[in-house]
Amino acid sequence: MSWWRSRWLGVRYHPDPASRPFLQRKVVEQDGELVVSVAVLDDRESEQFFGVPLARRSMQPVWLEIANHGKTAYRLRLASLDPRYYPPLEAAYLNHFAIGKRLLAFGLLAWWFLPFVLLLPFKVWAAWKANQEMNAYFQEHAFGWGLIRPGAVVAGFVFTSHDAGTKQVPVRLIAPTGLKEFAFSVPVPGLRVDHGTRQFDGLIAAGDVVECDEAELRRRLEEMPHSTTNRTGAKHGDPLNLVTVGDFESILTTFGARWDETETISLQSCRRTMRAFLLGTPYRYSPVSPLYLNGRSQDFALQKARKTINQRLHLRLWLTPLRFRGKPVWVGQISRDIGVRFTWHTWNLTTHKIDPDVDDARDYVLDDLLESGRIELAGYVTGAGAAGRDAPRRNLTGDPYFTDGLRAVVVVAEERVKPAYLEWA
Repeated sequence: MSWWRSRWLGVRYHPDPASRPFLQRKVVEQDGELVVSVAVLDDRESEQFFGVPLARRSMQPVWLEIANHGKTAYRLRLASLDPRYYPPLEAAYLNHFAIGKRLLAFGLLAWWFLPFVLLLPFKVWAAWKANQEMNAYFQEHAFGWGLIRPGAVVAGFVFTSHDAGTKQVPVRLIAPTGLKEFAFSVPVPGLRVDHGTRQFDGLIAAGDVVECDEAELRRRLEEMPHSTTNRTGAKHGDPLNLVTVGDFESILTTFGARWDETETISLQSCRRTMRAFLLGTPYRYSPVSPLYLNGRSQDFALQKARKTINQRLHLRLWLTPLRFRGKPVWVGQISRDIGVRFTWHTWNLTTHKIDPDVDDARDYVLDDLLESGRIELAGYVTGAGAAGRDAPRRNLTGDPYFTDGLRAVVVVAEERVKPAYLEWA
């Protein structure tokens, strides 16, 4: 160890470029002459590889490798991967060792013990030296500005905004011959999501599966229960006002860039929820309470939070036996939390207050998914049961809601398409 890295005279900066366990989880896709590989680092891997805790600055490195076996050069659209990405020098700068704090700390020590003043120049110089090394290291391992020439293989890190659970990594490459798109959904270790133990393949017996054309699908959706229930089915809850058609991975990818998964209910997630509630801070992955359909709690839930945990959109989805164009049909519930109120209906005497205009939340989801460009068919069917403003229904915690009784329907596509529309009911 060099003299300036000693505890009192130096500043320790020890990245570990040989530590690459994340590559064991890499996902690879190929489209013609292009082969794209992606891996997402968890918080511990990130700190070990780069030598600083990037997660504390809400950063997450994504390792990306692109092999171009064709004859045309491509350029990576970094902003499409994450519009808020950090260039390598900005990422390094935000993680620099703070020279000002060290000046202040040694100044206070010198107030009590004068010889510390003699160490101050060495400590400042060591921090500056470590920061320069950090700049060089981040640049060395960054992906670069993204030009992939014919026959080249380019690999490196893109410094993105921090996500937990399943991270969506859209990779878009442009060339004179056109656009190539790759959509990655990459699980990141650390977050215990509510669907983590669900086995969707065995959830519906093969003999119960029903393939539907559009008319049959509409009929069966109209015959489904109008609302969720409690565990026993004795009481009615929020309306079932959303239908999504597609396999689980496609749904998660389509929602994923705009919505977050939900964490399982545990002591740790309850602690995070309580902390966010008391401090009025966000908690993107806050657990969602169970609602039931035919005696089964939701198969998975997604949410989109505002700046506090008290305000969020959240949706629950259940897999049904229905299939449309060979794809699974999910029925769901969507509502918007607008605050918190006291209630005798829950163990902790509090609950989220929902916006009684549940149709607004339903229509927001429809518009939001259409913005993704990956919806091939959209529209409405009846079935949720109308409830007017003058005679609203109530959910399990007593919140009133009104609705026109329609269910939004979206069919998820595997790639970007121009949507068609169902005839409105």
